[in-house]
Amino acid sequence: MNIRPLYDRIVVKRLDNEAEKTSGGLFIPDSAKEKPQEGLVVSVGKGKRLEDGKVVALDVAPGDKILFGKYSGSEIKLDGEEFLIMREDEVLGILDSKPAAAKKAS
Repeated sequence: MNIRPLYDRIVVKRLDNEAEKTSGGLFIPDSAKEKPQEGLVVSVGKGKRLEDGKVVALDVAPGDKILFGKYSGSEIKLDGEEFLIMREDEVLGILDSKPAAAKKAS
């Protein structure tokens, strides 16, 4: 099933980078884990509609790795997978895959 969000909404899949055990070897159940605040943009809407009727394109694109707030978006389940639908305004930043070159102090 495909989903196409409307206007300035985006569909995000959470990225799970957390380990299942603590350093001491204790198992952490899913109910005790904090949900990741990092995700991969799966789909984006056409853009934000302004008061004059014009549509402004979004800054995020499918494939972008983003950061978002802990309580952002609405959780949905499609084909057994969990996704979030949120407005572009709820995105805190886009993560670059390339590390920035270190500047030499002079």
